[in-house]
Amino acid sequence: MKNIRSKKLDTQVAHAGTNPDKTYGAVAPPIYQTSTFKFSSAEQGAKRFSGEEPGFIYTRLGNPTTAALQEAVAILEKGTDALATASGMAAVSTIYMTFLDAGSHMIASEAIYGPSRVVVEKEFSRFGVEFDFVDTSDIEEVKNAIRPNTKLIFIETPANPTIKLTDIKVCADIAHSNGAVLAVDNTFMSPILQNPFDFDADIVLHSMTKYINGHTDVVGGILVFNDKNLMIRTRKVLFNLGGTIDPHQAWLVLRGLRTLSLRVYKAQANAQIIAEFLETHPKVEWVRYPGLKSHPHYELAKKQMHGFGSMISFEVKGGVEGGRTVMNNVELATLAVSLGGYETLIQHPASMTHSAMNKQDKIDAGITDGLVRISIGCEDVRDIQDDLENSLSKI
Repeated sequence: MKNIRSKKLDTQVAHAGTNPDKTYGAVAPPIYQTSTFKFSSAEQGAKRFSGEEPGFIYTRLGNPTTAALQEAVAILEKGTDALATASGMAAVSTIYMTFLDAGSHMIASEAIYGPSRVVVEKEFSRFGVEFDFVDTSDIEEVKNAIRPNTKLIFIETPANPTIKLTDIKVCADIAHSNGAVLAVDNTFMSPILQNPFDFDADIVLHSMTKYINGHTDVVGGILVFNDKNLMIRTRKVLFNLGGTIDPHQAWLVLRGLRTLSLRVYKAQANAQIIAEFLETHPKVEWVRYPGLKSHPHYELAKKQMHGFGSMISFEVKGGVEGGRTVMNNVELATLAVSLGGYETLIQHPASMTHSAMNKQDKIDAGITDGLVRISIGCEDVRDIQDDLENSLSKI
């Protein structure tokens, strides 16, 4: 479709990345299940390797199915280019490898996806990378953490699993005034509900395993750019490391993406009802959901998000045992890590996704013993509520 960027969001979701004129009339982009591509001559091969001529060489370096996915997500995120990766962590690690040298420093949200933090603490620290994990929802902490060698600010907003929000625009200003790059993990919101480029972010990343695919059957990640030079710099690292996505994965994600807005809007409507239910429940200490006026960053949510999403964290009474009781008594909600699928998933971060963090770091990040994280799905909201009521009654 011509001028797809000028269309409304739901139309972009349905059509971005499709071009029947280039695929022999195929409405759905086909799977180019090939490892390598034929050159018409030695001269053409040389031109493609040198970058003088566009075209495909080898699937680790690009593939038409992958290109269609990259185009679609870049359009939805209001970016110019994207790089699809084999997993969300491949996307995260590629950013780290691109922008962090020995002796350089990064600032990151203290409550982020567990492996995004652990890979810095356990692996990149071995090569002399310095880091500070701070409460990025408190801008003074970000400012105080800046050093002369700060090269990267990496934020999740909302944060995983505390649902704290960070002001993207202010962090972008801090990064740019200090010669650093701002990367925003936008997984929790998807391109439907938040577009960090509107607030001057440099790189937006997603675990496409979550909302973009949305069917709990594919692992993938993506990096989106609105600066060609940053993309080229990152692409070199990604291609050398080999963390690119497989074309069949890319095709499955493209198929899932076509219902992205439908799923996000339905799950979000359910989440608002469930959050309000939990906030008044006698077995719940507190609830964190951006759509509740009790959320400390409710006004920021209205400013930088197009909706409040479907991720909820809440503290149950009884600490670890209370959390385990809820986990062991849900029937409709699936006890599993991950999020953003069509189904409701529930998990206990302290003993699951963030268990590799030491106890003090978990306390500092607000990951308490009784914290439960739930990704609300697209089921009938009455059934979700009944399931939670039943499991909470067992505490």
